[in-house]
Amino acid sequence: MTHTVLSGWRFRALLLIISISAAGYLVFSIWGGWHEVVAAIVRVGFTGTAIALALSLVNYGLRFVRWQKFLALLGHRVHTPESLRIYIAGFGMTILPGKVGESIRSLFLKHHGISYTESLAAFFSEQFSNLISMLLLVTIGLWMYPPAKPLVVVLAALIVTGLVVLQQTQWLQAFESFAQNRLPSRLGKLVGHGIEIVLHSGRCFRLPMLLYGIALGLVAWGSEGVAFYYIMHVLGSDLSLPTALFIYAFSILVGALSFLPGGLGGTEATMVTLLILNHVAQPQAVAATVLIRLATLWFAVALGVFALTLPERKPVL
Repeated sequence: MTHTVLSGWRFRALLLIISISAAGYLVFSIWGGWHEVVAAIVRVGFTGTAIALALSLVNYGLRFVRWQKFLALLGHRVHTPESLRIYIAGFGMTILPGKVGESIRSLFLKHHGISYTESLAAFFSEQFSNLISMLLLVTIGLWMYPPAKPLVVVLAALIVTGLVVLQQTQWLQAFESFAQNRLPSRLGKLVGHGIEIVLHSGRCFRLPMLLYGIALGLVAWGSEGVAFYYIMHVLGSDLSLPTALFIYAFSILVGALSFLPGGLGGTEATMVTLLILNHVAQPQAVAATVLIRLATLWFAVALGVFALTLPERKPVL
């Protein structure tokens, strides 16, 4: 059985949000020097663009493999083509604030017998794994930007704390019981659902899955970092690979922590600033930033919107 995933006013609203965001990118390009941005796109050319997009596809593909593994660990198997469509469809909502848009996958997975707490646990596990992988990539070039060290240390401490908490099953269950019995009904249920998500997520962060997920994340996000490095060199920069990986990963981290839609604004401002600090001229820095974001964020959004228009295949009962 099939039906359209996203239609009517919801789809029109999504297209409006994308259009507004795209208009913001146009303004950003004009600020940096529209002629320089166009010249940079021409210089990268079809081959360079294809290489950058291919590396982005590597990112999406590896993260999907990890996503399927998370679902399997939670006791569910969704037919690969349908699961891929659902996963990519989440990218179409990336431009909503705080990554919440990608959690739309939970609505689709519900039709496949996966509870909201389990699908949100997979979503949380993916985002947490991404955070760990990005932090490791940042450390590769951290020595190039010492002021970032405090933020990285804080994030590392939070990650270690989070990993420890995820494994404290008995404590979490006890707290869940306390919340449901002692707190007001609605608050108790909300806290209880949150703890259930954490408990399910804990299964995705046990060895060897923890190392497997981090390794996939490193290669996935590293591939987009390599795309950024490639674009910089095509544009004539002598930026080293460790520095390019650091600038890309740190900028994505800042954008994610800003909770802005798709990291818009925060990621770009950080990337341009770091490039300028590394002696890249402003027009070139803006051009490179626009190009890599088109090849990563906006490519993902385009694929996601396309996936949202595809018919959803419900499991045959």
